Amino acid sequence: QLQAYGGGLVQTGGSLRLSCASSARAFSNYYMAWFRQAPGKEREFVAAMSGRTRRTYYSDSVEGRFGISRDNAKNTVSLSMNSLEPEDTAVYYCAAGSTIIISTIRSASAYQYWGQGTLVTVSS
Repeated sequence: QLQAYGGGLVQTGGSLRLSCASSARAFSNYYMAWFRQAPGKEREFVAAMSGRTRRTYYSDSVEGRFGISRDNAKNTVSLSMNSLEPEDTAVYYCAAGSTIIISTIRSASAYQYWGQGTLVTVSS
């Protein structure tokens, strides 16, 4: 089970930190990722991190502005979002996958478990 929280309303240029708590055993075995879905658009990849090596992956649209991190001792993954833009407005979902082929890490279908989503609204 995944529980995402931390969304809210922020002005353009502001920052926000999302977190996601997992109840999974062996949390460190899972790839963790964040996706987002804006109104009327498809769900898109934002960032991901491997479990043990902590290698990170980002979409081009957030590279340099967002940072994904995880605490395997606390079973949490976070997404620090800086320099937010109105285009970042979306429902953000955390996701977990136990066995992922690296070439598919940006694909939603690669992840088996999903949180309920948390809304981020960036005002202009």
